[in-house]
Amino acid sequence: MSSDDQWAGPDGLVMRVQPVDHPVAAAEEADAADAARRYAHYIIRGPLFGVAARGPGEVGWRVVAPVVEGFPQESRDALNSYLWLKAKDDTDDPAVRRELLAAVSRLEQETVDELTVCGVRYRVVRAEEYVYTNSEGLEPPRPADRDALVPDWYDPSDDPPVDDGFVIDHAAVTGVAAGSERLALRELRYRSDRYPADVRADSLKALETHPGTVVLPATFRVVERTSDGWEPFSTILSTPHAARRTLVTALTEMWPRMHSLTAEETAEYERIAARFRAAGRADELAVHDRLFFVVRIGRVVRIGLDGPEPPRPSDTDAYGPSKIRPTMDENGVITYGEE
Repeated sequence: MSSDDQWAGPDGLVMRVQPVDHPVAAAEEADAADAARRYAHYIIRGPLFGVAARGPGEVGWRVVAPVVEGFPQESRDALNSYLWLKAKDDTDDPAVRRELLAAVSRLEQETVDELTVCGVRYRVVRAEEYVYTNSEGLEPPRPADRDALVPDWYDPSDDPPVDDGFVIDHAAVTGVAAGSERLALRELRYRSDRYPADVRADSLKALETHPGTVVLPATFRVVERTSDGWEPFSTILSTPHAARRTLVTALTEMWPRMHSLTAEETAEYERIAARFRAAGRADELAVHDRLFFVVRIGRVVRIGLDGPEPPRPSDTDAYGPSKIRPTMDENGVITYGEE
């Protein structure tokens, strides 16, 4: 595609693709092209959820709660907390605070996936988590992926937040490799009979209702190889180093306490962790009979004419709405200890 090329599906969604000329973007493009050749298949792990907002005159949807949760209700709770904090910290106007707290009250009692509050639309958005693979295993971090310049193995406070500042905008210009990936992911859906029929039906329907795709920033997980396949060992993290640090923390802090290790066993784990740290950007670690990998996680949001896809009817929740924060009145007075 040339710099002037556009792609528009039958729904009218436009995708703009042009060659990149910035050195960092060019390195990312080269990485993506190499990865596409080496890792030609993908595995869908399942849905993730977050919260996005769109105010008057804004282009696209700003991510205000990262798209990392396993259940829609976790993101509804994140929106609940987000609006409560806005009422507490971002206004001195009782009328504005009343509107924010009315939305909080709804979220405490109802299963709500979209709200308009003070002129801003908030939506629980759904993404699909996937990872590329080949005959050798899952894709590790790429050389051009954002990572810590000075690795800190103890303090996570400098880790960039997942999805920080990202705007879900189908029409935003992308490079050729990124555009090709988005086109390829348009057909991503659940096909296997191991998925329930309603999950497969919703997945097929989404190809029509939300035919566009936007790929969220790359994230990373630690996974463990087991007899049943690959199992997540960590949450979704923003950098490869954050994932590596998670492994070191598990070895040196969590496991000694959880498993009541002896001093000798603890010292052995410290030695394993030290070798892993000394390796710098290692993405594989064997701990006795356990094998861990740092892998690159993709997340794709489906887009319709009205924006990002919300949760599907077949998406499940482990629990329902509840009170998340203390009671606050329109003057900002907070009452603690109330049921």
